[in-house]
Amino acid sequence: MNKTITLLAVFVCTVTCFAQQAEVSKRLRTDIEYLASDELEGRRAGTPGAEKAAAYIADCFRKSGLHRFGDSGSYFQPFEFISGVALGSTNALSSIHEGKKYAFTIDTDFVPLGFSSNATTAGEVVFAGYGISAPDLNYDDYAELDVKDKIVLVLRYSPAGDSVKSDFNKFSSARYKAMTARDKGAKALLLFSGSLDDSADALLKLRVDNGGGNSGIPVLSIKRSLAAQWLDAFNVDTLQAQLNRSRHPRSITLADLHIELRTDVVEIKSRSSNVVGLLQVTDTSETEYLVIGAHYDHLGYGGEESMAPGVHAIHHGADDNASGTAGVMELIRRFTSHKSSLRRNIVFIAFSGEEEGILGSSHYVKDSQLPLERLRAMLNLDMVGRLQDKKLTVQGSGTSSLWNTLLPRYNADSIFTLTLVKDGFGGSDQSAFYAKNIPVLFFFTGIHGDYHKPSDVASKINFDGEAQVVSYVASLAQDIDTAAVRPDFKKMESAERSGGDRRGGRVYSGVIPDFAEQVDGFKISGVSANSPAAKAGLLGGDVIIRFGKHEIKNISDYMYALQSYKVNDEVDIVYKRGGATNTAKVKLESRKN
Repeated sequence: MNKTITLLAVFVCTVTCFAQQAEVSKRLRTDIEYLASDELEGRRAGTPGAEKAAAYIADCFRKSGLHRFGDSGSYFQPFEFISGVALGSTNALSSIHEGKKYAFTIDTDFVPLGFSSNATTAGEVVFAGYGISAPDLNYDDYAELDVKDKIVLVLRYSPAGDSVKSDFNKFSSARYKAMTARDKGAKALLLFSGSLDDSADALLKLRVDNGGGNSGIPVLSIKRSLAAQWLDAFNVDTLQAQLNRSRHPRSITLADLHIELRTDVVEIKSRSSNVVGLLQVTDTSETEYLVIGAHYDHLGYGGEESMAPGVHAIHHGADDNASGTAGVMELIRRFTSHKSSLRRNIVFIAFSGEEEGILGSSHYVKDSQLPLERLRAMLNLDMVGRLQDKKLTVQGSGTSSLWNTLLPRYNADSIFTLTLVKDGFGGSDQSAFYAKNIPVLFFFTGIHGDYHKPSDVASKINFDGEAQVVSYVASLAQDIDTAAVRPDFKKMESAERSGGDRRGGRVYSGVIPDFAEQVDGFKISGVSANSPAAKAGLLGGDVIIRFGKHEIKNISDYMYALQSYKVNDEVDIVYKRGGATNTAKVKLESRKN
């Protein structure tokens, strides 16, 4: 009789558990189908679609009884960011060529690029081939060429065309060429497409550049017909063919050409909001707390971040990251209905601006509303909707010594095949918290063929699999919330990636970008443990203004500068801290992971 009762109890419990999971899967489906619907148009930060998503999430917060808190007195924590660029009213380009003056038309003959600085300048012109200085490749368009205080005219791409597999690839971007010309002393850079690369002779599009900050000099895209007019004695098609064939630079000083130009690029600023709610268990001014978050924004109709280049279509972002947002909403429902089981408060956050460079989470940690020193840990769900073969990646597993026992404890029945990544940085919003010395865990079911494409749709989500992930995160979160011992913090060895040297090494210094604030230079949010930057004494908040021989105006300059050095090179880094300018010598190392 007792055995029969026991078996019956197990059966009832099993049926109940399956029923509960089915209900969770159903709610996840409802939330993801709405967030990834055509109505929300891809939820790009700053758009009406993102506002609708934020309102939907806030309504879940309200229905679940989460508290509004902070200065705004609402669930919304707004922030401003640069969402686009437009032409100002004073762009101009003219030339005096062989004694005759020519004026050119904006958007027909020329257009400034989105990262161009705004300036008025004039000067002599130098044709510098492809504008590439790569001595290690035995190629240098600037060899024995003085471009100081001159305007540099260059072809786009490289002698290998636009091949991403070429050794020239890292030198070929317009930003890299602008940095090179600026470092050589040029006043401005003009780029045109050779006929071998673009028979249509199209201008580059004016669009916002996520490289952060401007290039420090004016940068213009011009028609090949202008370059042909200025280089008429040499024939631009013949010059390009010779460069591509011989790989031998052909630079020309155009002594009879004088150019005047003015650039006027206007930044378009937009507003978006994090959605923040508090599950209050005890006095917020006295207790520790936990943060659980996910980003709700995506790519809108595509753009540079899209993996379907040139396609203008709704990028639904069902997995990235309607899945994580829906998971957070489900965790809210679960914990508010079992509030008595908690000992500490939980802050739930749906971040915006992640796709623009973790803008929302970076803004939150700067205006955290609750003291970060009382934050036990941050749990982040990003792309948790495509569980296959039970494979779940947990990043940040090395950021607290407690994770070594906690993560396997709640996977004792092997629901998941766990892949643990120690590093707390990389790829999503937990990075902003880890940079503030907070233990983090980032849950992720893996990259797939629909990543950053319009085909990332709700019908492809594994809702039952996500329900299992949510249940796992809930168990971990409750343990962290109720445990008597606070998770300790451990800083991992990690760093920014670079192209490295031609032998395949990956060079790093260990600085971590601060994406939330644009400054004249490259601001860092922190440095990795035992990294070259840490050994040299750099700290979060420092602004790097020179890296070796390169002036640094933005994060792109820094990454390009890093690529120009090799493992074991010693580089002087000039940086600002407070009101002082300092220099540190950094010995570059090879990335270990």
